[in-house]
Amino acid sequence: MINIFEKQFDNLAKKIKFRWKNLISGLKAYFKKLLFPLYLFPIKLLTYTIYYLLKFLIRLVISLIKIIIDSIKFPFRSLKNFLKSLFILGLVIYMVASLFVIADYLRTQYGFYGKFLCSFGTKKKLQDSVVRIVGGYSEGSGFFIDDDEVTTNFHVIADEPSPKIIFPDGSFIVPEKIIGNKEADLAILFTEEEYPDKVLKLLEPYGLLEEEPLISAGYPLGTDLSGEATVVKGNFIAFRQSKYSPVAYVHTSINLVGGMSGGPLVDQCGYVVGVNTMSLSGMSFFVSADEIIRLIPDFTDQEIAKIEVDPSISPEESVRAFYTYLKARRMKDGFNLLSEEYLKKTNFEEWTNRFTDILDVQIFISEPYENTKDTAFVKFATKNWNEGEVDYHYYEGTWQTVLEDGVYKMFKSKIKEVEDPGWDWFYE
Repeated sequence: MINIFEKQFDNLAKKIKFRWKNLISGLKAYFKKLLFPLYLFPIKLLTYTIYYLLKFLIRLVISLIKIIIDSIKFPFRSLKNFLKSLFILGLVIYMVASLFVIADYLRTQYGFYGKFLCSFGTKKKLQDSVVRIVGGYSEGSGFFIDDDEVTTNFHVIADEPSPKIIFPDGSFIVPEKIIGNKEADLAILFTEEEYPDKVLKLLEPYGLLEEEPLISAGYPLGTDLSGEATVVKGNFIAFRQSKYSPVAYVHTSINLVGGMSGGPLVDQCGYVVGVNTMSLSGMSFFVSADEIIRLIPDFTDQEIAKIEVDPSISPEESVRAFYTYLKARRMKDGFNLLSEEYLKKTNFEEWTNRFTDILDVQIFISEPYENTKDTAFVKFATKNWNEGEVDYHYYEGTWQTVLEDGVYKMFKSKIKEVEDPGWDWFYE
């Protein structure tokens, strides 16, 4: 028995060896015929390529025709084959219809198919990047378009020389410089430090498809509503341009609310296509990202509110300057308005730590107190930022000042907090 298996194995090995030798010798002959003479090699290579390609295509067409003929004949050979064919046809129709549904879903939900893959993480990126812009007269949203540049609407910072930029983690800063264009309703706030991880890139080249889904982010109701940035979704409707407006707008079905002004409008991949600007009857308009790129080089600070105080005029003007500096977070200027006697009880670090949570100070009254020449009566309110929420406090009282180096400086205060003041308190 063993000898029989050995003989069969030897015969099989001989056949394989013979065929392998024939294959190698055939390949050698083929390449020799192809390569030599060398001057005919390019012609042979082109001729052989065309020949085998045509041969392959002809065989492929013939095979496909045979498959089609067999497929047509198959259902009519028996009832069983006919039922099988109906099942297969139904399955194919279902699969094709499913592909159309998936394609339409990707188009309506992501704009076009390439944006499906880049859409993951866009919402989280917006919530980690969009900031609050808080001033004494208005509140809104903003976002970084460069490492140290935050853009927002001009109306958010109008008449406010020292708006605050509040980050998603609750910390806040005051911009070093502000420029803008009131007519275009755009402003840029410059920060001292850089925040490259929060930058949202503008979409270049610019273009949107019909009904392309878009995302807007911002802080509705401003600081009256705590929590992370709200992210809402809608669809692109059209580009709008009027001869009465200096900028073009992106028109969408998104419904913006107060506080979201200045936030970004982005596509599914997180590229900025506009700036939240205004809303009407469930439809909103956004300054086009193209306009940001076009107009920024011409932004100026001419229409930006400035701090104009002079503590050398009178005690009441010095008190006004003191609280204005606190409002603007110009702590060194405020500290320099403390008298020598007052400074015996504090230092810069201790004094500034008293005001770390103040977002804004609104001065209602600063006037001479009765018949004194060195004392001012003041009423003011503070907006304090505590653990992601705003607290309002109201104060009134007197500041006695002393004239030092030609400036009225804070000497002694009698300031008390007013709990739940009535409407008349603001107008007395």
